[in-house]
Amino acid sequence: MGVADNFRAFRANYLIPTEMVRSISSRYKRITKQLNKDFWNTESETAHSLYVGSYGRDTAANGVSDLDVAFMLPNAVYQKYHAYKGNGQSALLQEVRNSIGRTYSTSYVSGDGQVVAVNFTDNIRFEFLPVFLNSDGKTFTFADSNGGGSWKTCDPRGEMSAFSQRNAATNGNLKAICRMARIWRDKHDVPINGMLIDTLAYQFIDGWPEREKSYLYHDYLVRDFLLYLSQIDVNQSFWRAPGSGSYVVKKGNFQVKARTSCEVAVSAIRYEANGRADTARNKWREIFGSTYP
Repeated sequence: MGVADNFRAFRANYLIPTEMVRSISSRYKRITKQLNKDFWNTESETAHSLYVGSYGRDTAANGVSDLDVAFMLPNAVYQKYHAYKGNGQSALLQEVRNSIGRTYSTSYVSGDGQVVAVNFTDNIRFEFLPVFLNSDGKTFTFADSNGGGSWKTCDPRGEMSAFSQRNAATNGNLKAICRMARIWRDKHDVPINGMLIDTLAYQFIDGWPEREKSYLYHDYLVRDFLLYLSQIDVNQSFWRAPGSGSYVVKKGNFQVKARTSCEVAVSAIRYEANGRADTARNKWREIFGSTYP
């Protein structure tokens, strides 16, 4: 197998398995149906609900455990809790928690901060963000119960649109490197969250000379993105998310681990060029673990 075949097989391994996609969809529809019943007087399994986060941007990889969902509530509900004396945001989250608890045991459901979380025994966690559609028809207002309660704004659809457009312009390479970077992160316990991976990959891919090439260049794609990560100023603490401008804050310094893995990628490419495919494969597995074929 050559480089293209190896990275094509790697993709088959790092994509979320079909069985898990079905499980995620089933849970999503069940919870959405209950929320629609309680807040909209319908039993739709999909209306008013939207995958957001990495799953919504389609950059999640095999091993994903957190699923983010925005659920739109009627404006009357906003008016009710905006008029609350005290922390209306916390009360809103509690009402959403009670609704979801009618579907799944309340022992699995918690409401705190900005989301209502549903934890499943297979380590999958859904985080439902109750939102209200703003007058621009694009952005959302959501509740933050921290610090006495406040209302904040987000634009996940703007983020998803930006990623979709740039991915199309780069022959799918943007989402590919986002997913591969997640496999690398999980293998090496790199302190970088999914939104920051996606933000940095979005910036990187726009200037990468081979951005429209195929799997044959995925070894270079990995090498060059790791080099890009390694060269980021360690003093930089935040970035702005594509499509929304939201602040993306770093968890820790990832540059040293990126540099080390970049050096391994360089050696893997060299071994492949010298006809030592088995050694090259072992080097890629140093970076990605057993997910790499």
